[in-house]
Amino acid sequence: MASLQTSSLILSSSSSSTSFSSNRINAALQLPDLPRDRYTVIQNRTRKMVEGLNLKVDRFPNTFPVLENNNNNVSTITPPDSAATSKFTEQFYAILEAVADRVEMHNNIGVQRNNWNTLLLNSINMITLTASTMAGVAAATSGGGAGMSLLALKLSSTLLFSEAAGMLLVMNKIQPSQLAEEQRNAARLFKQLLKQFQTVVSLRAPNEQDVKDAMEKVLALDKAYPLPLLGAMIEKFPEKFEHAVWWPSSKSKSRSNLYSSTTTAKKNGWSEELEAEMREIVQVVKGKDREDYERLGNIALKINKSLAIAGPLLMGIAALSSPFIGNGSLGAVVAVTTGALASAVNSFEHGGQVGMVIEMYRNCAGFFKLMEDSIEATLEESDVEKRENGELFQMKVALQLGRSLPQLNHIAAKSAASRMEGIAVDEFASRLF
Repeated sequence: MASLQTSSLILSSSSSSTSFSSNRINAALQLPDLPRDRYTVIQNRTRKMVEGLNLKVDRFPNTFPVLENNNNNVSTITPPDSAATSKFTEQFYAILEAVADRVEMHNNIGVQRNNWNTLLLNSINMITLTASTMAGVAAATSGGGAGMSLLALKLSSTLLFSEAAGMLLVMNKIQPSQLAEEQRNAARLFKQLLKQFQTVVSLRAPNEQDVKDAMEKVLALDKAYPLPLLGAMIEKFPEKFEHAVWWPSSKSKSRSNLYSSTTTAKKNGWSEELEAEMREIVQVVKGKDREDYERLGNIALKINKSLAIAGPLLMGIAALSSPFIGNGSLGAVVAVTTGALASAVNSFEHGGQVGMVIEMYRNCAGFFKLMEDSIEATLEESDVEKRENGELFQMKVALQLGRSLPQLNHIAAKSAASRMEGIAVDEFASRLF
């Protein structure tokens, strides 16, 4: 009985495995129908892949192999103007390298000229104080009969005062603190240019106009902040204080569109309200911020001129008085007093870095002038599509002035109300400077 059950189990298992195997064979034999032309499948897949990539030929200057529709030959699609695009890209990257090098140059020279200011200031003060001490000692020993010692002290004091006067003349002429501030500003502005150029490269391939604009900006900045001292140094004592100009002059355009907008609907982020707001911002920047820095710059320039004349003059008087030190003479009093005053004037002028303050005012006034020119040039463009996006432009202006967008709207509204009432705006546009 057990043997019969065993045999039936074996037969049933073998029959089930046979049926399972037949099912597997049948499933394996049911293959999809293949097309007669295998190249049709390859060609269709290749075409779909290329269409999915949208043929980004402007980003990839190399050629792309594509199968043609009517035959099995392989042809190539060459990007348009790939040689020109590559040439302009290489030129733009060359400008990028030059700008990065200029950043390092101005940083290094700025550190060097800041050291000049410190070393010359300390050296001149030490020489002046030493000469004053010698003049005092000579006056104290003049009644003791030590003729040779008195002569040596008077001669040494005269030479030291003369040397200090000459060094002070040179220092006042070049204004090392102002030179150092010029190089700091130049390095910062070249870094800004570097970031702008990198943004252009990251967004799209540079074209011919990008290369021309970049060259103009670099050369204008080179002219505004020269590196050499002889022949190219910025005038440190001009007749009138003027703001710095480090951007290329804008192309001549008709300004008839500045106050007659034709924008009726919001297009490219621009609207009539936004244009009116930008015009009010220009008026506030021009009438408040830039005017205030020009006024402060004129005051600082006059102070610096007075100090630059007073220091060497006092030092020269001390040098001329030193030989007349003797019994009952006022030579010692004049020499010691004027030497001390010259040291105080020198410390105030160069220790207080009055030249650096002038350069800071000059740069701030130039910053506001650049903002005025940028807004006016944008509004002068009658084709709204050629302008920078209005919302982005508004955000940039707000960030440059250190304000939020609601605060920018508030200052523009206050300017409009003040002009209608015939009163001056009581608030500056910028909150950064």
